[in-house]
Amino acid sequence: MAIKRSGKKKVRISMKQNLFAYSLLLPSFIFLALFTFYPTLKSIHLSFYSGPMTRLQFSGLSQYKEVFSEEIFRKVMFNNIIFVIGTVPTTLFLAMYLAIWLNKKMKGSSLLRTAFFYPTVIPLIAVANIWLFIYTPHYGLMEKFLDIFGANGPNWLGSQTTVMIALIVMIIWKDAGFFMIFYLAGLQNLPKDVYEAAMIEGAKPFQMFRRITFPLLMPTTLFVMIVSITNAFKNVDHLYIMTKGGPDNASNLLLYYIYEAAFTNWDLGKAAVLTVVLITLLLAITAFNYLFLDRRIHY
Repeated sequence: MAIKRSGKKKVRISMKQNLFAYSLLLPSFIFLALFTFYPTLKSIHLSFYSGPMTRLQFSGLSQYKEVFSEEIFRKVMFNNIIFVIGTVPTTLFLAMYLAIWLNKKMKGSSLLRTAFFYPTVIPLIAVANIWLFIYTPHYGLMEKFLDIFGANGPNWLGSQTTVMIALIVMIIWKDAGFFMIFYLAGLQNLPKDVYEAAMIEGAKPFQMFRRITFPLLMPTTLFVMIVSITNAFKNVDHLYIMTKGGPDNASNLLLYYIYEAAFTNWDLGKAAVLTVVLITLLLAITAFNYLFLDRRIHY
């Protein structure tokens, strides 16, 4: 009998602890339900309708077929792929290089860390205005720099061949310092005795990086890569300030295309279809990274 009573008592204590834990999670769950789950389900529902908000008509999958057949949609998707390829690898490489360099004990390392991290603190709209001045023809900072060498720069934001490069450079400048902090945290948690053993064995710096540092930083790299890819699909503020997606949609990205469809053309059905495409892409990328790449990483 005593054993049964103690068992019931443990069950009651466990239930109270679980209820207390779920009560603490309830506010977060409410926010997720209101601002994540409901908008996602509403977008999926609206994607089967066409027309403006006041005259929505059920169209089934025809809205999807119409969007996928558009040349602009294919161009926007291509732009976003180029934007991801251009920003993510370079940003991660630069962030890791800066972290390894600034992780060493040297004078002014704290000041340099602050300097490289500073662009992260600036809002993206402010960054866009700064770089808009840099890229402005005739009197912009880039044009004045090229004047020193007697060269004339192109219209960086007005040419289809250079606008994407200009935006990629700006995003790398803004994000590298942010991801550097994660790599710095990862480097400071690495075991020092492994490096001491490698130095005793006569390993060179590049060998230590390839055999020790890089493999041990893979968990950090996986997390940073997912955040970086997600940001490459979510960044939209700079387009509104700098290019409006032009010239001729050469810099238009998926999220800005959704904004135009929803709030410029008021085509909520099309915007919902594009939103579903964006959500599906981000879920697929995240699932691939965590379900496939994560299994090949040693923690």
